[in-house]
Formats: sequence, structure tokens, C-alpha cells
Amino acid sequence: MKNSKIFFLKIPALLGMLGLGFGFTSCNDDTDPPLVPEEETIVDIASNSPDFTTLTAAVNQAGLTEALSQPGPLTVFAPTDGAFADFLTANNLTADELLANPDLASILSYHVIGGAVTADQVSPGAVTPINDIPFYVSEDPDGNLWINGNTQIIDTDIIADNGVIHVLDFVITAPTQNIAEIAIESTEAAEPEFTQLVAALLRADLAGSVSGDMMDNLTVFAPTDAAFENLYATLGVSGVDEIPLETLTDVLLYHVVPIRAFSQDLRDGASLPTLLEGQELSVDLANLQINESGLIADALNIHATNGVIHAIDQVLLPPSE
Repeated sequence: MKNSKIFFLKIPALLGMLGLGFGFTSCNDDTDPPLVPEEETIVDIASNSPDFTTLTAAVNQAGLTEALSQPGPLTVFAPTDGAFADFLTANNLTADELLANPDLASILSYHVIGGAVTADQVSPGAVTPINDIPFYVSEDPDGNLWINGNTQIIDTDIIADNGVIHVLDFVITAPTQNIAEIAIESTEAAEPEFTQLVAALLRADLAGSVSGDMMDNLTVFAPTDAAFENLYATLGVSGVDEIPLETLTDVLLYHVVPIRAFSQDLRDGASLPTLLEGQELSVDLANLQINESGLIADALNIHATNGVIHAIDQVLLPPSE
């Protein structure tokens, strides 16, 4: 992991020695009070670091400086300047547009949890920050920690007087759409995708099963339109309407795993339960496959309120089909 260049202000021990010396040479009986090191809050550390200039500006703009300077304790997952730059590029934003976002305080609050949580206390699973919208920590096979499948924790345990800082390589944001809404929106994009998956879900009356909220935890391995077209050619049909409804329902249920599994949570050789009773999927990380279907590397970890989507290049067929 990359190390952030964090600069700490230290008062040399020499000052303590000088203070003691003055005490002995004083002309009266009064002694000088012991020197107390200045407190260094989370805000102080960020402000004094060349790596957190954008974060500091955002905290000031959002009016959170005082809140992050309180005794706490707090734990802040802090994106670097490079993390903010990548986030802005990915979302076609400028720094000024980000700072003017009316939801800036909520975005930043998503990076803060109550209490001092050190690296050895961070474990995979849901974490609830101070804005009450959970984010999800994953540990990849190499032991690296990730948040929401797209942000890595690259440095840890920068200790402040009022808490702890862990460093991120991207800005984390809370999902705002469920799996069904994301899929439907994709069908309306400039380059549409998942049109056949949405059509299949609607025909099988299963769209509601992937339309939940944060209380749900689902993983959908979503075949692309090209994957469905290949299936149609193999079956000799022109579309989902020509596939028997019972078969189509089983096939779709076979693509849904009842856990929120980001790509970093997958383990080679693991078996994943599905919503199709008694049927499981196998994980082949060496070849980046689920069963015989390839995971599409640039379309993984599409985060939804009720789970996560991974795009795949073949439709998964249950053994009975």
C-alpha cells in the first residue's frame, strides 16, 4: 500500500529540559508549569499534510471543521488528493462543482464513524458511519481491505488526539438506486445494456425480487445483452418470450446469490448459494469465472442499495436445464 506523507508536529524534549532548568535557577519559589504538548486533531493533521488539501477544503466548505475538531473520538476514512482527482474524473466533475454540491456534507459524513477504530479492529462487513447509511468492508485474498468494492484502504492508523485516520485511494459514495433501478437505467443509456435481462425479469415477474432496500443483501451476476443473444442462437429462439416461463424463471433465480458479495469477497473454489433452491455457483478466480461464464473486469462491483451487480459474458444455466 502507498504511504501517505503525513507530517506531525512534535515539541522537542529539549524544551522540557530547559523548563526544568529554569525552575532550579528561579529567584523565587515559584516553579514554571510543565509544558503540555499541543493537541493535534484530525483536522490539524489533514490541514498540515500535502496529501489532504482537497479534503481539507471540502471539510471547510461543508462546515464540518468544528465537528471534526471535537474530542470525539472519531474515525475518518480520508481520500487523498489523488483519490479526489480520480473521483472527479470518473464522474466528469470539477473541484468547484464538487465543493458546490449541496450534498457535500453528507458525502463527507459517509467517511466518518463514531469511535476510534484502529486497523486491527476493521473487519469485513457492514459499517454504519455518522450519516447512518452503511458502507461495506471487504478483504481480498491478499489481505487488502476495500470499501464498497471500488476503494482501497492504502494507509492506516494515523493517530490524532481525537481519533484515527485511515487513508483511501478513492472517494466512497452511498448507492441511491436498487438493482432493478440500475438495470433499467442501463437500458436507457447512450450505449444500452441489460435490455434483455430486464425483459426477462419482467416476463418472469421477478423484478420485484431485486427491487429491495438496504435491508436486503443480494448479488446478481448479470448477463450482458450479447450473452442473451448467444443463448437465443443456441436455443434457436428470437427472444425471452419464446423461452418456457418455468425455465426462464429458474435461469434467472440461478443468477442471484442471497449475500452481498463484492469481487474482493470471492474466493477461488468457493460455492455460492443461489435463489434457485438446491443450486450453487462455483467460483474460479484464476480464470475470473463464475461456472463457465466470464466475469467482465470493468463491470464488477456495481453497488446498489440492496446489493451488488457483476456483469458476466454468458447466461448461467442450471444443471437441470
